[in-house]
This record gives sequence, structure tokens and C-alpha cells, in this order.
Amino acid sequence: MTDAPTVRIDFVSDIACPWCAVGLNALEQAIARLDGAVQVELHFQPFELNPQMAAEGEDADEHLARKYGLDAAQLAHNREVLRQRGADVGVTFGHRGRMVNTFDAHRLLHWAGQQDPALQRALKHALLRAYFTDGRDVSDHAVLVDVATSVGLDGGRAAGILASDALVAEVRQQERLNQERGIRAVPSVILNERHLIQGGQPVELFERALRQVANA
Repeated sequence: MTDAPTVRIDFVSDIACPWCAVGLNALEQAIARLDGAVQVELHFQPFELNPQMAAEGEDADEHLARKYGLDAAQLAHNREVLRQRGADVGVTFGHRGRMVNTFDAHRLLHWAGQQDPALQRALKHALLRAYFTDGRDVSDHAVLVDVATSVGLDGGRAAGILASDALVAEVRQQERLNQERGIRAVPSVILNERHLIQGGQPVELFERALRQVANA
């Protein structure tokens, strides 16, 4: 449908955010339900839940217990809620042993977006799968190169970026812009740079919002 209205979507998220994985799949299912009645331009923007995370990472349960004041029973309950919500939209949560620094993953996502939005989207999904389903260390450069290669990106170029300070300034600038927009939690979904939806919302909510913004 060539005359369908277009909605720009900025998906602000972190690789280490489980609700971002749930929210992304729900958003994509909402887009599919539009069946061409609305065209979308999907862009991924960086956000770090733990920008000061050390290179060696931290035990996930210890980190979450300290950061949010949760005990073992609460952690187990939250994992089960996430598992069920993920299953509803096609996300499989495996064992995530450690929290890791995600800045380099954001650099690769920025690079992929410069080449092709479809490649950026594929890399985003592959990184979320690597971390949440397969339990891989997405701060490790060898893992990042392997994931990038798996979606068709140039592994040598990816390795070169990670070994240098390439795109550091660009990603930091985008993170600052998101902070200036008032983004303090993720996922944050911005429609046409004006309308904000936060959290891993149901498919129906995303679909309704997209139709409303497109018809406004």
C-alpha cells in the first residue's frame, strides 16, 4: 500500500534489558498486524542500564538483589513472570549468569544501522538471543564478532571497530540525546519523535498506538 502513512519508531533499549526483548517482539507483532496499512521506519537507539559495569561483569542475581533490593523468592518470581511474558511473544529466556557491559554491543548496532536498517534489526535480535537465550557474554569481542558475522556483517570490520575507539563519540552523543529527552527507563518506544510508550507492553497496546499516531 504505497499511500499508507509512515510512522518513525525509535526503540531505545539495552541488550541487558529482558523487558526490551519482550517489548521488541511485541512491537514487531503489532507492526505485522497492521498488514501494510501503516509503514514503519524502525531505528534502534542506545541505552545502558549499567554504564559503570566493569569489564569482568557481575553475577546477575547478586547485581539485581543489590540494585533493586530483591530477595531470592522475588528474583525467582520475576524470572517466572518474564519467562511467561517472553513465551507469549516468542522470546525464550535461558540462564543468564552474569550482567555485562553492553557499550561495545551498542557500537556494533550503530555501525549496522549506518549500513542497513534491516541489518541493524537482525543484529539486535541476534544479540538479545545470544545474551538471554544462549547465555553468551555479549561484552566479549570474539562473541560480538561471531554474532555480527551470523547476520551477514563483515566480521573483520566488526573486529576492527571493537579494537579501536570507532563510533564511541557517536554512541555517547545518542545516549546523551536520549537522556535529554527524559528517557530514564527502557524499553522506551518513541513514535514520530513525539509520542512515548514505556515498558514491555502488550501487542494490542502497540498496535492501537501505531494506528492512532498514523491517523492523527
